[in-house]
Amino acid sequence: MALNLPQGVVINAPLLPRFDEILSHDALALVAKLHRAFEPQRQALLNQRIARQARIDAGEMPDFLPATRHIRDGDWRIAPLPKALECRRVEITGPVERKMIINAFNSGADSYMTDFEDSNSPRWDNQIQGQINLFDAIRRNISHTNENGKTYQLNEKIATLQVRPRGWHLDEKHVTVDGQRVSGGIFDFALFLFHNAKEQLTRGAGPYFYLPKLESHLEARLWNDIFVMAQNEIGLPQGSIKATVLVETILATFEMEEILYELREHSAGLNAGRWDYIFSCIKKFRKNQNFCLANRSAITMEVPFMRSYALALVQACHKRGAPAIGGMSALIPIKSDAAANEKALAGIRHDKTRDAQDGYDGGWVAHPGLVSIAMEEFVKVLGERPNQWEKQVTGNFGPKDWLNFQPEQPITEAGLRNNINVGIHYLGSWLAGNGCVPIHNLMEDAATAEISRSQVWQWVVSPKGRLDDGRKVTADMVRALIPEELARVKTLVSAAGEQIESYEQAAKIFAEMSLSTNYPEFLTLPLYEAME
Repeated sequence: MALNLPQGVVINAPLLPRFDEILSHDALALVAKLHRAFEPQRQALLNQRIARQARIDAGEMPDFLPATRHIRDGDWRIAPLPKALECRRVEITGPVERKMIINAFNSGADSYMTDFEDSNSPRWDNQIQGQINLFDAIRRNISHTNENGKTYQLNEKIATLQVRPRGWHLDEKHVTVDGQRVSGGIFDFALFLFHNAKEQLTRGAGPYFYLPKLESHLEARLWNDIFVMAQNEIGLPQGSIKATVLVETILATFEMEEILYELREHSAGLNAGRWDYIFSCIKKFRKNQNFCLANRSAITMEVPFMRSYALALVQACHKRGAPAIGGMSALIPIKSDAAANEKALAGIRHDKTRDAQDGYDGGWVAHPGLVSIAMEEFVKVLGERPNQWEKQVTGNFGPKDWLNFQPEQPITEAGLRNNINVGIHYLGSWLAGNGCVPIHNLMEDAATAEISRSQVWQWVVSPKGRLDDGRKVTADMVRALIPEELARVKTLVSAAGEQIESYEQAAKIFAEMSLSTNYPEFLTLPLYEAME
């Protein structure tokens, strides 16, 4: 299969059936134009992240930006939203796999965020086949037949589609423009927009996106500039693109209104991305000797720093006429254990009840079996209303709330082992091509795996990293536990009939990343280089 590539574009990857439909000359020309226009800005922003981290390592703590006070104090609102985005009481998320796409569209959720990022292993075939799957789904040409002959097709009524491209830190290593790798986010965004935006608009929706892992309003501005150019290039009215920003970094919390402002013609609100948020807190304050979080299971949405962030997000959104969407509970249905299943469903109900009563306009679930429960809790609060944009949250939130990192205990051997176990299990699955994995009755993705390895690193480094029995967590302790947890993971994976070849490499990578002297910024960066 020979492609007609634009000048300067090189693809170093296999071309499977139908890949040429996605990797067309004009679609890649859009990728190349956006790359040439904005890659210097992306690299400058990534360098600003490094410089900011150095200042935090030296003791600087985040606060509101004096230079943008006029935005926070100003009287402005985001542009009106299209009807397709007015009702988002339940949003389901998942990777761009064909069966998942059909089930998510049919789930009864108002909205479906399809994911090229944290719940998707970014193998070349996953990324391009995902684009094919979405191309077919938007035109209602998608179907899937499993190994038992069961056929999956779209229902008449389906969820509104939103697409999450990769974050600014991730490249697409298989595609270069003028010898440079392209941004994974620009690649995912441009291909999807080029092929589908006009088709979506004719069907009463539009090109709607989720933007991950932003750390500042300047990073939101970059996306806005890209939207403006891309709409001009393919002939879309300005403002056709709408994007929800995931507030999943501690630094973005201090710039929520500024982020909405930068995207105000294209904004579809904010989402409280809780798992990456916890990871971000550990990452940003990793060298602060006074910072140390307890077992992951103890860091709930009720602890002070998470509670205040969640309320402040609703406050910022509704002040500016924007939707506020609640984050993901990792709980999933448990078919094998009725009592455990009832407990999990009660946890989901509690999570969505709290969000709805706090003022959120909707919330995320990771499994079709949870849509009806989440919907029920939002309907109890919203009634027939599609949202509660009019609800205002009172209170003055700021550093005193968002930097109150409690609890610090308990840290237990069971918690340490769980982090090691989940980290190895997830990494092994990711290397094998699956980025969304049920482990110990929770749905794990890259964000929860990041918490696992980051906590191990922090507990080793921090003087507060002591188990509840008094033992200090050390590198030797972790090294001794890794083989034991690897054996448990292999047993579990083998019992499920899956291959175990990738798990030895996963354990090695987990050890390197959780015990290295210099903390690696993202787990997925070395993992991506390790995969084909």
